[in-house]
Amino acid sequence: MDSAQNHSLPSQIHIVTSSTCSEFTHLQQSLRQSTVVGLDAEWKPRRSSQPNSSPFPPVTLLQIACQFEAQPSDGGPKSEVFLVDLLRVPLGEVYQPLKEMFESESILKLGFRFKQDLVYLSYTFSTQGCEPGFGMVAPFLDIANIYHCLKNHNSAKSSSKGTKSLSTICEELLGISLSKELQCSDWSSRPLSEEQIQYAAADAFYLLEIFSIFQQSILNEGECGPSVSEVDDDHSNMMQSILSYFDDKIVLKESDKVPKNTKKKVRQRQCINDNGKERVEISTEWQGPAPWDPSIGGDGYPKFLCDVMIEGLAKHLRCVGIDAALPSSKKPDPRELLNQAYKEKRVLLTRDIKLLRYQYLAENQVYKVKSLLKNDQLLEVIETFKLSISEDKLMSRCTKCNGSFIQKPLTIEEAVEASKGFQIIPSCLFDKNLEFWKCTSCHQLYWEGTQYRHAVDKFVSICKLKD
Repeated sequence: MDSAQNHSLPSQIHIVTSSTCSEFTHLQQSLRQSTVVGLDAEWKPRRSSQPNSSPFPPVTLLQIACQFEAQPSDGGPKSEVFLVDLLRVPLGEVYQPLKEMFESESILKLGFRFKQDLVYLSYTFSTQGCEPGFGMVAPFLDIANIYHCLKNHNSAKSSSKGTKSLSTICEELLGISLSKELQCSDWSSRPLSEEQIQYAAADAFYLLEIFSIFQQSILNEGECGPSVSEVDDDHSNMMQSILSYFDDKIVLKESDKVPKNTKKKVRQRQCINDNGKERVEISTEWQGPAPWDPSIGGDGYPKFLCDVMIEGLAKHLRCVGIDAALPSSKKPDPRELLNQAYKEKRVLLTRDIKLLRYQYLAENQVYKVKSLLKNDQLLEVIETFKLSISEDKLMSRCTKCNGSFIQKPLTIEEAVEASKGFQIIPSCLFDKNLEFWKCTSCHQLYWEGTQYRHAVDKFVSICKLKD
């Protein structure tokens, strides 16, 4: 079910592949005209088991989402997204425009934990003769701080411990599911797939969308940032007020440009039981029976616990109507996970083979998922545990918290009342005959809109329910 407005990517995504192409000229013009830009970068992930020939991974793609000041006839700010292919564009040609944009006082830069990206970008450019790389991004606003401000209505600073993922922030503020499946794909391979292009563009574009919600919140409520009395509807005045209130920037120190020594000695360890004497056999195959099996006194309703490595699988399971919880703490140790699974009579799903060493603590309650992508993981779990999936159960659980929905749907009037101070219901829904459903746990509202229908079609296809 839908839970927010529609935030669609621009119909055209500009891919810059050379310094002589028209898209490069368009990028330069757009950077000069932009008031806000969203930034992100991609690189080929390196596995810890591979010897590293360089201290940092070279950045292969830079995403820039540009927002221009709205004209009276436009009805709203205009946005464009550029993907700069750093494997094909001569870095010397794009270095100066990027450096000027990073340091321009008239352009607000948005990012999500962008400091690491800047370190890698600076290294990539400096090793190709563009000394001294990039040392500063200012003015800068971290999306994590915007999220913290919108949720807490007080401080613009958030603690690193409480920072949520960008996909979680997008789901809560925009009501969209930002898949991170492709984050670890090979970004050095060319050509990029259409899925990679859409993924990369979304990471930068949705930063602008979140910032727009933040601006609107200041105008409507004045609950965070400068008060309503300090800003008006004039875009430039509002931007100046925001910049003066959130005076932040990224400055790289020399120590940031030196990789931290994260190498650890790899020691061979035997898996032993509580007595420390006998070797414990580790099996990656499901043995069964599951704790919900009626033959051992279960209630017959499958319940899973997904560790932090496969949070995306938990949401997929919820989408097909399966109870799928997440760890009760941010960084649980193995015994905490097993204890939660045991108490709640769940099967713990994980990609961490080390967790299997502790499976003797909760017999038949740990399963190692073999597949890498969420869709494949979902099919693997359905097949392994012989789950019954039907179309009428799709989207029947809250994807946000795993809660169940109220039995009786709400009218539009009841939904508006329930959403006050909590969730925005688009005004375009007021004249439609829609039913609204509320999660009994987190009170999130859902309705059967476009996103709901797309999600149903997606999982009907994945689960082959029409075959």
